[in-house]
Amino acid sequence: MNMEFEFIARLVLAGILGALIGFERERRYKEAGLRTHFLVSVGSALIMIISKYAFGDILHQNNIGLDPSRIAAQVVSGVGFLGAGTILVQRQSVRGLTTAAGLWATSAVGLAIGAGMYLVGILGALLILLGLEVLKLIFKSVLPTKTYKLSVQTYSNEMTPAIVDILSANNLTVSEYQVKLRQTDNGTLYIIDFQLNPIKAIKENQITKDLQALHDIETIKFK
Repeated sequence: MNMEFEFIARLVLAGILGALIGFERERRYKEAGLRTHFLVSVGSALIMIISKYAFGDILHQNNIGLDPSRIAAQVVSGVGFLGAGTILVQRQSVRGLTTAAGLWATSAVGLAIGAGMYLVGILGALLILLGLEVLKLIFKSVLPTKTYKLSVQTYSNEMTPAIVDILSANNLTVSEYQVKLRQTDNGTLYIIDFQLNPIKAIKENQITKDLQALHDIETIKFK
């Protein structure tokens, strides 16, 4: 019975550590957040407990040989497929690699806690949080600033200030923009290309929705 309480404590601790890592991802509006990391960590710990302790009742039987690491080893490849689902290829760029790596590392934390390696698991979780949050702040001054490009087409030459206001409201700074003119059957089409610097995580769906509320907007395209 005491051992079962210890197993429960391991699952709870794994869940807490996974949730801490997931909270950092959730705060940055990433594809896999608090719940996903919580489940990965708890699931990994549970699999490790099963792999290490679940077959003790048959080990004494003749002709029975077990590898206690065999089940736990499948977590590494299994979480790899899960992480692949968070990787998106959009507009000639790859997004989600950090989140995928975080899921993979979180599964390792769960395995460590499930095996009873509390100090290693806690230190691993702290190092993961360090890599996700602190290192970016330390090297922020030398890392290149991530930029986004937005192209908006409209038949009104008075839409630029309204578009800039919406972008600013969504924590985007317009570093520069260029206006091109194209003559069409419906009149003069204004193609406005913006270069944007995000203050925090960009929400493309919300920005698109806000821009669509403006009159005379023909197309909205993030590049």
